[in-house]
Amino acid sequence: MPSRLRRLAPAGVLALAVSLTGPAHADDIPDAPGHRLVESYEGAPAAAHPLPGTPPPQHPYLAANGRSGMHADAAGSGTYPWNGPLGKAPTVDSEKMAALGGECATVTFDRDGRIVTVCGTFTGFLVKLLDPKTLATLAEYKLPQRPSTIEAITRLDFSKIFKDTSGGAYSYLDHEDRLVLADSRRHIVRLAHERTADGGWRFVVDKDWDLTSHVPHDCVSWTNLHPSGTCDPVTSVMPDWDGRIWWVTRQGRVGTVDPGSGAVRSVRLDGEEIQNSFSVAEDGVSIVSDHALYSFRAAPDGTPEVRWRETYDRGTGTKPGSVNQGSGTTPDLFGARERYVAITDNADDRMNVLVYRRDTDVPADRRLVCKVPVFGSGASTTDNSLITWGDSLIVENNYGYENITSLTLGRSVVGGVSRIDVRADGSGCDTVWESAERVPSTVPKLSTANGLLYLYTKAPNRLGVDAWYLTAVDFRTGVTRWKRLAGTGIVYDNNWAPVTLGPDGTAYVGVFNGLVAVRDTP
Repeated sequence: MPSRLRRLAPAGVLALAVSLTGPAHADDIPDAPGHRLVESYEGAPAAAHPLPGTPPPQHPYLAANGRSGMHADAAGSGTYPWNGPLGKAPTVDSEKMAALGGECATVTFDRDGRIVTVCGTFTGFLVKLLDPKTLATLAEYKLPQRPSTIEAITRLDFSKIFKDTSGGAYSYLDHEDRLVLADSRRHIVRLAHERTADGGWRFVVDKDWDLTSHVPHDCVSWTNLHPSGTCDPVTSVMPDWDGRIWWVTRQGRVGTVDPGSGAVRSVRLDGEEIQNSFSVAEDGVSIVSDHALYSFRAAPDGTPEVRWRETYDRGTGTKPGSVNQGSGTTPDLFGARERYVAITDNADDRMNVLVYRRDTDVPADRRLVCKVPVFGSGASTTDNSLITWGDSLIVENNYGYENITSLTLGRSVVGGVSRIDVRADGSGCDTVWESAERVPSTVPKLSTANGLLYLYTKAPNRLGVDAWYLTAVDFRTGVTRWKRLAGTGIVYDNNWAPVTLGPDGTAYVGVFNGLVAVRDTP
């Protein structure tokens, strides 16, 4: 732990926990025993030091950058143009969304700052409209139950749920504040939220596109417990610069939907699997499978066409901390001087950060800009997107995390976070700093308004207390500035959900039992 972090005495911890958390209410996520034995706050408030640079282009068919989806924008940068908390006596609020489960992963914001999110429970996914201050539910829409949920219940194998990225886990808010997702029926659904006659709120289906003629859908259901055919879940959806909706499936199908005509086109990446989301820029769509990185564009009739393809080292198996054998990252589109795309590989000994040039006219021997090994030998992997700003990248190590049972009884991952910069002349990349912070499974985020990188961390604890912290790290130096206890116990495990920065400066974290909000004291 950096020496500049001051440690609080146990008596001070208890007093601070009471003063910062405030009175509990019925829907708070409960802490596990032992929360009084860990520190509530470490470090000191940070000063805001804005980062120079140009933000990613605003996508014409997405909500404003920072409001639209899990990775903050179409480029997947993981950056926000506004402040997150600076660590000024931060308060913590939480909202329990379900008796079992309830994690709210993708958090988006409409024009008025209301939260539009998808929360996963053990019975299914719920689309929710939340008050950003109180986290109270304003409206709710139930999505069809995923086959993996039924498999988990009938076969008592809950890993099916934890490694399923389909059915609405990835969604986006469009330029008219409508949430777009692919549900477990293989339909793309567009949901609007509107006022009701009594002054409340409701969700309405604005549009529905059926993909079943293009996607095998003989899936487990309560009336079909032992299907004999193929089931291919839709993983993610995103629009391109022309408004066409792209979609991908777990078994390597890539398709498009014309929102006007409803025409569907698709291709298959034979023998390849796609479990991540993807990124979009004006020059094309970047998708990574468990074998290769692709740049796509649409033919005049909407059929996906490969612009270029680059294979990478996929290793010899799935590591603890990965969903499948392949890259765990959504491609990041970035570059202050050239147009780059970055992913990680799945090399056996040490995972590598890979940076490529995006343009189609790049010679094959110049496509790869750099291949940088990160973290320790035999203990490196990530299943989360990188952060990119200018010519810089942030990568974290998720090696050792599998699901919410992985880190109980005070255990943690080996950890590590690194910043890597592409050289100004494009001749390679260099590691700028390395942090020992342990980030089991979160999608980290960066505020370009204050220069702080936000992580969700868990350190080993010899007393067996499972304490989870929102942690702020200086983007320039890698020094940890402060940590605030979010909560203790398995219900505060984020289980792959991201940190999200709200327009009002609140940091939200989806956790197993709901949603946590961390705010500076005014």
